[in-house]
Amino acid sequence: MPLKTKPTGKLISFEGSEGSGKSTQMARLASRLQAAGRSVLTTREPGGTEIGEQVRNILVHNLKGDEMCHETELLLFAASRAQHVRELIAPNLTKGVIVLCDRYLDSSTVYQGFARNLAADPVSQINRFAVGNAMPDLTFILDVPTKVSLARIKQRASDLPDRMERENIEFYEKVRAGYLLLAKSLPSRVVVIDGTQSEEAVAKKIWAETQKALKV
Repeated sequence: MPLKTKPTGKLISFEGSEGSGKSTQMARLASRLQAAGRSVLTTREPGGTEIGEQVRNILVHNLKGDEMCHETELLLFAASRAQHVRELIAPNLTKGVIVLCDRYLDSSTVYQGFARNLAADPVSQINRFAVGNAMPDLTFILDVPTKVSLARIKQRASDLPDRMERENIEFYEKVRAGYLLLAKSLPSRVVVIDGTQSEEAVAKKIWAETQKALKV
């Protein structure tokens, strides 16, 4: 198991569709926590480790990526996640660090399980096998309408969009619906925030929820 004893650190994950503002808000929360005197690590999925970043390249930028079957996609995400937890996340949680992760296991539940229509039980079992007991203490879902999400992707893209960004609007409608359904099923852990608000307003809400949940 990745965590043999109860960790003193906390794991906060950021979820949402492409262009929802996750990375921006995670960086803002990291700065605020550090200013409050907390030790913070920011990381991302897929990736976070050298092996994970190589898997990310296969998932996102491989020239044959559009031919990847859904089951392969799920297992590659899980492989990156398993390495991520054991090499980086779990050791830092044990040290008392607050780990902020841009996407985590909920992404697989939504993207591969809900949007790709893979069976829920195998996705859940693979997720739990990958993370062991390193579950998030708090998860933020930044929710934006699909048209807003796609418009932001186009606005920020300086190069060709990656494989996930090339998905159609129907796929992203499923992603959004999946995240909202997930939030309803896990109200004690998951907080949905309206990502169409100003950057400052979103950051203020995230900080308030973080203080409440983690007592920082």
